Amino acid sequence: MSTNSRIRTLGSREAGPGRPVYVTGEIGINHTEICTPRDQWDIERDTPWGRMTYIDYRHRVEFGEDEYRQIDAYCRKRGIDWFASPWDTEAVAFLEKFDVPAHKVASASLTDDELLRALRATGHTVILSTGMSTPKQIRHAVEVLGSENILLCHATSTYPAKAEELNLRAINTLEKEYPNVPIGYSGHETGLQTTLAAVALGAVFVERHITLDRAMWGSDQAASVEPQGLQRLVRDIRAIEASLGDGVKKVYDSELGPMKKLRRVTGVVAEAEIAAAAGEPVAV
Repeated sequence: MSTNSRIRTLGSREAGPGRPVYVTGEIGINHTEICTPRDQWDIERDTPWGRMTYIDYRHRVEFGEDEYRQIDAYCRKRGIDWFASPWDTEAVAFLEKFDVPAHKVASASLTDDELLRALRATGHTVILSTGMSTPKQIRHAVEVLGSENILLCHATSTYPAKAEELNLRAINTLEKEYPNVPIGYSGHETGLQTTLAAVALGAVFVERHITLDRAMWGSDQAASVEPQGLQRLVRDIRAIEASLGDGVKKVYDSELGPMKKLRRVTGVVAEAEIAAAAGEPVAV
């Protein structure tokens, strides 16, 4: 299978096999009525602004167009590609005004065919998270979206997710099931080790929640990464990329000295191979 069919454009960069892992920091949940169950609206809770109903709290943290324009201006200034997770067709139209490079489908929206059709019509890359979804539901979503312009993300939709429920080998299962689609990982666990393992298993896209301080008030803090943690994550992802190689077993130039010094030669053939590897004349 050609890797070209598994390359997706995300703004100024590409994601897919042979490309640097695309790392995304998710900054928060800012939806209100669309994703808040009606039976939870009037439940009171303590917030940084005092005690209020859940829906009032969600309104307080929701971004409006002014906030999105600030985000857009800042990202353009810093050369950052940004996108969001629309929960309805109106939100798709809203985000399209900013010419975002991609759209994210939250796991909760994977079965919303109307939303998926609207996203497909934009022509932008669609990143589809597959948490709390069955193989049949994922297959249907891919059929609705089409496989040509999507990127699938393995995910487990608990916050934070338990290590024993991450099932990272599902990344390889999705690779086999969708050979024309790049596969990524959306992590909600604590720590960085398992996200790095996802990269080692082949994830070409990584998404983690980020926060300024995990001790801050908020519902997703335990599953988030602080700025220093995100820096370490990117650093270690790049090291893993460099270390994976091409899979072809070879003798590196840096090994020739140790090989000549340490290898126990047991025959003429082995001696000739060592000399050949070192570029020395071989006696016949």
